[in-house]
Amino acid sequence: MDNIRLTKQQIDFFATNGYLVVENLISSEEIDLYKALYDDFLSGKIAVGASRSDLGENLGTNEKVENITQIMWPSDFRPELLEMSYHKRALEISRQLMGDDLDMDFDMLINKSPFTNTITPWHQDEAYWLNVPDKRAASCWLSLDHATLDSGCMWFVPGSNLQDVRPHTFAAKKGGALMCIASEEEGVAVELKPGSCTFHHGRTLHYSRGNSTAGQRRAFIVNFRPGEMIRYERENGFDHGRQNAGDRQLKNDEFAG
Repeated sequence: MDNIRLTKQQIDFFATNGYLVVENLISSEEIDLYKALYDDFLSGKIAVGASRSDLGENLGTNEKVENITQIMWPSDFRPELLEMSYHKRALEISRQLMGDDLDMDFDMLINKSPFTNTITPWHQDEAYWLNVPDKRAASCWLSLDHATLDSGCMWFVPGSNLQDVRPHTFAAKKGGALMCIASEEEGVAVELKPGSCTFHHGRTLHYSRGNSTAGQRRAFIVNFRPGEMIRYERENGFDHGRQNAGDRQLKNDEFAG
C-alpha cells in the first residue's frame, strides 16, 4: 500500500475541527497480522508486567475481565512494530497535519472486551500530559474491528482543539481515568471499519461508550509530537507510563478541576 497523501481540504478540516478520519490506513492482510499480535498481548502470551492496567477500574463492574484494558508501549515489547506499516504511515500523516518535526512520543493498546460496557469518560489528552511549550500533538486511533456506537467508537467535539482545556478530575479514583464535563449533544460519533483510523489533536474533547456487543473493540493508538518536546518531556521525567501504566496523574495542574 502506498503512502497516503492528504488533501488540503483534509488538512484544513483537521485544523478547524481537531479530528480527521482516514480510511483504509492498513490493508486487510495487515489487519490480520495486527489482530494476531494484539491478541498475544491480551492473552498474556506477550508479558508486559506493570505496562498493563485497567483504565476503567472503578468505572465498570466487571470482575472476570478488565473493564478497559490499557497496555502502554507495546513497541517496547515487540520492537518490530516500529518498522511495520501502521507506525510509519501514521507518522507520515501526522507530519502532514502538524509539521515535519513530529516524531512518535508513545504508543498504546486500548481494548474493550465483549459486554464490558464501560465508558471512557470525556477528556482531553493534554490534561494527562506535562505542560510543554509547544502544544502540537496528534494521536492516531486505529480500529482493528468494526468500531460502532454499540462497541465503543470514538466521539469528538468539533472545534474543541481551538478552545481552552476544560477542568479535569479523576473519574473514579486517583490514578484512574480523567474526566471533564461534556456531552454527546456537543459531539460527533465516528464509526470505523477495520483498518481505518482517526487522528485527533491533544486538545480535542473525546470519549467513547462502552462495548455492549459480543465482539472485541481493539484500538491501537500512536501519539506524535515535536521531537524537541519529546526530549523536554523525558528530561523532566515524563514518559507516558512507560514503567507503570496504572500510575496516571493530572500532570498539568492548570487543568485541575
